[in-house]
Amino acid sequence: MAEIKKLAESRDLTRIERIGAHSHIRGLGLDTTLEARTASEGMVGQLPARRAAGLILQLVREGRIAGRAVLLAGQPGTGKTAIAMGLAKSLGLETPFATLSASELFSLEFSKTEALTQAFRKAIGVRIKEEAEVIEGEVVEITVDRPAAGGAAAKTGKLTLKTTDMETVYELGGKMIEALTREKVQSGDVVALDKASGKVTKLGRSIGRSRDYDAVGPHTKFVRCPEGELQKRKEVVHCVTLHEIDVINSRTQGFLALFTGDTGEIRAEVREQIDTKVAEWREEGKAEIIPGVLFIDEVHMLDIECFSFLNRALENEMAPILVIATNRGITNIRGTNYRSPHGIPADFLDRLLIISTQPYTEEEIRQILDIRCEEEDVEMSKDAKVLLTKIGVETSLRYAIHLITAAALACQKRKGKIVEMEDISRVYQLFLDVKRSTQYLMEYQNEYMFNEVPRDADETEAMQS
Repeated sequence: MAEIKKLAESRDLTRIERIGAHSHIRGLGLDTTLEARTASEGMVGQLPARRAAGLILQLVREGRIAGRAVLLAGQPGTGKTAIAMGLAKSLGLETPFATLSASELFSLEFSKTEALTQAFRKAIGVRIKEEAEVIEGEVVEITVDRPAAGGAAAKTGKLTLKTTDMETVYELGGKMIEALTREKVQSGDVVALDKASGKVTKLGRSIGRSRDYDAVGPHTKFVRCPEGELQKRKEVVHCVTLHEIDVINSRTQGFLALFTGDTGEIRAEVREQIDTKVAEWREEGKAEIIPGVLFIDEVHMLDIECFSFLNRALENEMAPILVIATNRGITNIRGTNYRSPHGIPADFLDRLLIISTQPYTEEEIRQILDIRCEEEDVEMSKDAKVLLTKIGVETSLRYAIHLITAAALACQKRKGKIVEMEDISRVYQLFLDVKRSTQYLMEYQNEYMFNEVPRDADETEAMQS
């Protein structure tokens, strides 16, 4: 019984996943004609903004919008970051998507322009094609000679591979034996061995063994026995970013630098040499540039120096698509006394395609809360959802979402299984929203240290609103 209990606990632990603010986003929620569905792939509402993002997505896929910039502008909590995340998910794994918060630039150990350069190069992919020596065939037999117990001798063995035309026996070393064991290769499997790296790839089970008595799973893939020579040259494709190539070539530890977190400044000479080499590969047909997407949140936090850099960087022929987001109105450009829409200089604004987001309706807030309850595995009664939706309308969507997990814990404390209205009311009283917190501060402002009391009625009214 103890063993069964431990097994059940381990299964529960494997289901635990980190739930983030946008972990429910699966894409932009568009159909085949790039029309936005009302609610799909975790996205709700914002139909015009999602349609516009869908057009950007199509242009990115066709490689026709490199070096352009898009601004997502809207009030706080209107889905700007969600649209950017949906765009990233829709692009897929092969298209680079780099994210950066503008405020991060002012807390890094190197210059702001270096940080932006690294972010740009993280968003530019290079698909490199090369030929590799591969041994491909059907496994006839694997024999491993294990050393005597306590002996210091390494494992050795033999691997017999065949094609439709030939059969050869290969001597195995310790590393290759480990690789074959890791992939669970056995007699009757069709495998590919990379001679340079020693990588073992199991292609499937030989069709000739499909009628054997050995049991196979429902997902077993059957392939034909390879023809011709066992050893052949094949084209292999690697997808990396320009930043990864920069790091590998500028650090003494090479490829391992990607894992050590060593992200100091990279010399301009190194980047120039890499750009020259990549250009040569493109001309020879060995490489292909994949312009990705760089997403900068809180773009109003950038100063005039950063905007000047972005203006110049977007003119580069290998520039990615730049997507920026802000929730500011007309405000000062950081580092100057000039006011501008969104705190962005006029010359940079002229480069932008602007997508605006609108406040969510009550019905859309209810749908988003339903999705978040499902994502956070919280069962809530209908009346509790109505109350939570009302709170979201009167305060903010973010505050209502924060109350979901808190209400679930309150329900758990009273040993309930479904979150009820009393749980929502309890956490609503425990945790203040911005309006109630501001009202409390105004009421007890004289009791706080270093309090700056507003000088006139207009400022008091502005704070309360």
